[in-house]
Amino acid sequence: MHLYRDSKNKFEYMASYGFRGLIVPVVTAFHDNFYRSLNLDVISNFAKYLLSSGIRGVLVSGTTGEGMSLSIQERKDLIKAWAEAVQNTKQHLMVQIGGCPLPDVLELARFSEKNGADALLCLPELYYKPKTNQQLIEYLKVVGDAAPNTPLFYYNFPLMTNVTLDVADFLNRSVDQLPTLRGVKFTSSDLNAAQEALNAASGRYTIFLGNNTLISAATMLGFNSFIPATLNLVPELGHQLLEAANSCDLEKAKQLQNTVTRVTKIVGATGSLIPGIKAVMNAFSPIKVGPVRLPLQNLSDNQLAELESALKPYM
Repeated sequence: MHLYRDSKNKFEYMASYGFRGLIVPVVTAFHDNFYRSLNLDVISNFAKYLLSSGIRGVLVSGTTGEGMSLSIQERKDLIKAWAEAVQNTKQHLMVQIGGCPLPDVLELARFSEKNGADALLCLPELYYKPKTNQQLIEYLKVVGDAAPNTPLFYYNFPLMTNVTLDVADFLNRSVDQLPTLRGVKFTSSDLNAAQEALNAASGRYTIFLGNNTLISAATMLGFNSFIPATLNLVPELGHQLLEAANSCDLEKAKQLQNTVTRVTKIVGATGSLIPGIKAVMNAFSPIKVGPVRLPLQNLSDNQLAELESALKPYM
């Protein structure tokens, strides 16, 4: 795993050591008040908690982090707080900057670069959706130009964005057009399409698979980079799982994957993964992250009691 921060130029570091490993898409902590205001005080301990479990990279303001429910100022405050935290832990900091009007995306790109983000992740335009890969490339070119010294990743999440463009074709076309592009966060269970993306452009791009239940299977296909939301709950299991898979300890990898999958399904059975993740963290972890923000709904007392009971053997 090569996700620790390095004193070299970000692009030189990636060329020398690759860009792979586990990144946790961290939840965003809120105070339990009317406004669901940001709770930035937990971030330092959150970073240390993940690092103690073997997690060397974090993704801020992603889907799991409710990034699209935050104001631009809140996203800046979150970026700055995490940037300060990883100065101590030396973890890799990836920031999701998409999901808002283009001027705000560019402002977040510049702000993230100024505050030392190691990589940027960007959704496509969510309202005037790209109809072709060339349109997507032109959009991301503007984004990349706003932060020319920071590696850029495209966030492919068709279930949420309804942008269903061929990712392998996008990567093949990007080679001479997107100089800062270094890969994709591929959030889908379509391993065939993911593998095509992995092999696109002679394998020059890193594909982070954003799936909780396919880590073990994906490593058999050559994947070595993952951003799974469930690892907010069981970060040490994710680290152990990837280590076992990379060491070809298939039986141990299978057992660990079964546990991660079971935890994911139990939490997902509540109806929404993010409120479930936060509820379980509040109940079982030392990091208290508070409620979710509308339009997400917090779990009822009955749901929470059932969830805690079902998860006790795994936590």
